Amino acid sequence: MINESLISDYKSFLDGGKTERECAAQIIALAEKAGFRDVYKTESLKAGDKVYVQKMHKAVALFVVGSDPIEVGMNILGAHIDSPRLDVKQNPLYEKDFVVYLNTHYYGGIKKYQWVTMPLAIHGVVCKKDGTTVQVSVGEKADDPVFVISDILPHLAQKQMKETASDFIPGENLDLIVGSGNPPKPADEKNDEKDAKDKAKKNILALLEKSYNIIEEDFGSAELEIVPAGFARDCGFDRSLVLAYGQDDRSCAYTSCRALLESSAGKRTNVCLCVDKEEIGSVGATGMASHFFENALAEVIARLPQGYSDLTLRRALANSNMLSSDVNAAFDPMNADLYDRQNASFLGGGIVFNKYTGARGKSGASDANPEFIARLRNLLDENKVSYQMAELGRVDQGGGGTIAYLAAKYGMNVLDAGVAVLSMHAPWELTAKEDVTQAFNAYKAFLTL
Repeated sequence: MINESLISDYKSFLDGGKTERECAAQIIALAEKAGFRDVYKTESLKAGDKVYVQKMHKAVALFVVGSDPIEVGMNILGAHIDSPRLDVKQNPLYEKDFVVYLNTHYYGGIKKYQWVTMPLAIHGVVCKKDGTTVQVSVGEKADDPVFVISDILPHLAQKQMKETASDFIPGENLDLIVGSGNPPKPADEKNDEKDAKDKAKKNILALLEKSYNIIEEDFGSAELEIVPAGFARDCGFDRSLVLAYGQDDRSCAYTSCRALLESSAGKRTNVCLCVDKEEIGSVGATGMASHFFENALAEVIARLPQGYSDLTLRRALANSNMLSSDVNAAFDPMNADLYDRQNASFLGGGIVFNKYTGARGKSGASDANPEFIARLRNLLDENKVSYQMAELGRVDQGGGGTIAYLAAKYGMNVLDAGVAVLSMHAPWELTAKEDVTQAFNAYKAFLTL
């Protein structure tokens, strides 16, 4: 049965979390409301305590301390909160023939042609030299302006239409229109040429300084992301689906977070880990390949009665169970030849278990142990949770990865488990409300393992 209250809250989370920073801020706000404390403001921990650790405002780990020694292992829900998008470059603003643009660089795996001629919004932060930070969100309110990337009209697109889909929209052409000016009249062209140069750009800079106290040099220390403008919506006459940006992987991040917030401390310590940079290889200080989770866990262990030791840290990681809460490709009836139907995930089929991801010969996969999967099957059956076993697509068709292999390196049990998504990595993605509900139910059950 669909949990409509959960779905309503989930859509609100998507609307308020178009970037990883916005998601992390929401997660911390929800955690603090549920009684979680910043671990760095906590001197000691005992069973039942709830703390969080954040890194650079883009990665968060939530801990509920169990009654057993932490070295016996934890139950971990791990998701990522970044999504494919366009990033604004560091020297972005320019005028070309009276049109003002922001220069961009795409982030993650996108089909570039999907991002043209649709309303776009700008979200992010601009960090100024005086230490202040300007929060930017333009394009979401009803009276906000929106932005767009232009495309060629069909009448002039003969050459473009002959090129491959990966090439006919070059990445350097994904520049955002943010304003325009007027060309000088022919009679005044000679006299106004100097005055007209970059006049429209200067106008935009004046507006930015007036509205946000931002000058052109401040783009050098900005983190601005271009995302689809608009809100999560019900889809279909029966309202069975959610259409929204960023459901990979925020459908799993939100349900994992909610599951932990609504769980009670048991014998094992429970963790929800929401990291950044998965879409570009989990790199950087806030990605799963960093030492963020190890360092966060070390801070928790140091505040427990037994105190910190490297051996305790290693044992806690090696003895843990983890669900890599990440989405899977939903079976697409319009492109059925891309899937092995017997091993595909379907919208409405429940949470998806993916024993391995990777590409072709399982390259990049962690390949979960069958003993662990059997325990999870039994647990979900006991809790009447719907689930399905699947792969991403046909063996030689392609592939993908998650953060699972980066957790598996510690020796813990890891299994990919998430929501099926149709039109994954598109500006607007589709999920089934039933699957979001079942993912939440599955994550709650897992935390009792």
